[in-house]
Amino acid sequence: ERESREMSTNLKYLSLGILVFQTTSLVLTMRYSRTLKEEGPRYLSSTAVVIAELLKILTCVLLVYKDSKCNLRTLNRVLHDEILNKPMETLKLAIPSGIYTLQNNLLYVALSNLDAATYQVTYQLKILTTALFSVSMLSKKLGIYQWLSLVILMTGVAFVQWPSDSQATAAKEHSAGSQFVGLMAVLIACFSSGFAGVYFEKILKETKQSVWIRNIQLGFFGSVFGLMGVYIYDGEQLSKNGFFQGYNKLTWIVVVLQALGGLVIAAVIKYADNILKGFATSLSIILSTLISYFWLQDFVPTSVFFFGAVLVIAATFLYGYDPKPAGNPIKA
Repeated sequence: ERESREMSTNLKYLSLGILVFQTTSLVLTMRYSRTLKEEGPRYLSSTAVVIAELLKILTCVLLVYKDSKCNLRTLNRVLHDEILNKPMETLKLAIPSGIYTLQNNLLYVALSNLDAATYQVTYQLKILTTALFSVSMLSKKLGIYQWLSLVILMTGVAFVQWPSDSQATAAKEHSAGSQFVGLMAVLIACFSSGFAGVYFEKILKETKQSVWIRNIQLGFFGSVFGLMGVYIYDGEQLSKNGFFQGYNKLTWIVVVLQALGGLVIAAVIKYADNILKGFATSLSIILSTLISYFWLQDFVPTSVFFFGAVLVIAATFLYGYDPKPAGNPIKA
């Protein structure tokens, strides 16, 4: 009993650690790839979203194959039984999948218009939307410490975001229009992220299907919606320069990181919970900022920033704090 509990705690922290790495590197490489000056056409973000979904399906099929003791016949049967023979179960995932596809496209829009730090912090509002959807849809009860930690988190995020003089001059260089577009993209993504995450968690907890089967279903709908998006928005450019126009090593890194993200998040939801996932992202904000400062050298942290960072870390620990070990505050 104790060993299995320790094992799940270790898995929880391992998956959170991988999530912090994935989030940090994705934001920085995605921002870099959208602002890099190059010859020829820039890659279409809508195609990158589709490729990421297909990679995710491929990885999940391999994971199910591994779970089937590497037997192709078993794999075939599992996929057939779980996906084709349960059309209603599969269709349930069309909703979060459509929302995730929209969200993935919005993140490219946001990062084409906002710098990485502004984007990362504003996107943390999804912790709040996730908490509110968890309370309303999963009837979760948050303890007083958890509510307090959400308030501290938002305060910390606001401080981290506090504009300094150097940022104000940088902001003038961006047109107000593009900043507004970027901001709206992030805000819509926050709401869709909160809703889709909780809806997916609800489905995972109501059925006995494996997380990987669920992700194959999500990826299938994601690819379909994504391809529709490619043809609706970028059809013209597609016919001119092809699907893989403007792809380079960096584009592929972004695509792989995005595909990995979906799977890491699935593992985190399995071993941790949605709001804990949010806090892993807060830590990644701090990492992104440090990398921006030391490595990309396009950000100078202020004392206000450090104060905010301390609040975010404090909120992280407070959220996980459970004063009374007995009893479970989450009602079923």
